[in-house]
Amino acid sequence: MATGRTHRPATRSRGIPEATVARLPLYLRALTALSERSVPTVSSEELAAAAGVNSAKLRKDFSYLGSYGTRGVGYDVEYLVYQISRELGLTQDWPVVIVGIGNLGAALANYGGFASRGFRVAALIDADPAMAGKPVAGMPVQHTDELEKIIEDNGVSIGVIATPAGAAQQVCDRLVAAGVTSILNFAPTVLSVPDGVDVRKVDLSIELQILAFHEQRKAGEEGAASDGAHPAAAAHHESAEQGPDGDLPAVMPA
Repeated sequence: MATGRTHRPATRSRGIPEATVARLPLYLRALTALSERSVPTVSSEELAAAAGVNSAKLRKDFSYLGSYGTRGVGYDVEYLVYQISRELGLTQDWPVVIVGIGNLGAALANYGGFASRGFRVAALIDADPAMAGKPVAGMPVQHTDELEKIIEDNGVSIGVIATPAGAAQQVCDRLVAAGVTSILNFAPTVLSVPDGVDVRKVDLSIELQILAFHEQRKAGEEGAASDGAHPAAAAHHESAEQGPDGDLPAVMPA
C-alpha cells in the first residue's frame, strides 16, 4: 500500500492556486453528501450553494482540474468525487501520528472521519509515562521515546500536534527531524519549521474571539438602531473608532 512518504499530491506542480486547494475539501464534502444520496449530476449553482461559494468561483476552481461540466446537465458527481480525491492525494493511504493524548488528542483519536477520507491513525503518542499502554480509540498510547521509530516504521509524513503550547515546538522539531513534512498544529502557539515543511494551524480560541468581535459589533449596531441613530451618523461614528487601517478598532486585542 502506498504511503505519504513516497507519493505527494500534484497540485503545486500543476499550478493550482492555494486558495483553490483550500476550497477543494469543501467541494468534496458537498459532493460526498450528494453521492450518498445517489444524486448523479449537479449544476454549478447547486454545488456552489452547498459548498458556500459563488458559482463563478467554483467554475474557475474546477477549470484548474480540467473539469468543465456539460451544458444543460452539470457535473458528474461520482467523477468529481474521484477527481478531487485524487488531486488532494486521498486515493492513497496517509499514515498519521497524533502527539499529545489529552482531552483534545483523545477526541481527535476517536474521530471516525479520518479513515473514510484517506487518513490512517498509525499511532497515538504522549509524554506521560502513565499514559503508555492505555487504550484510546482502540489503540494503545505509546511514549514519546518511541516517536522516531514509529515514524520510520510506518512511513509517516503527517503529524498532528495536540500538546500544550510549551511542548509543541520541541515535538515539532522531533517530528521534522524524523522525516515528517506536514504538521497540523492544535497547540496555541506558532511553530517554526524549515523550508519544505507545511504547517496548518487550528486555534479554536482565536476563532471564538473573531466570533465575539462580530457579536459585539452586531450588538452595537442593534443598539444604535434602537436609539434611532441615523445610518449615516452611525457609519461616521464607527469609522471614527476604527484603527489606522480602517478595518479593526484600535483597541482590538492582538
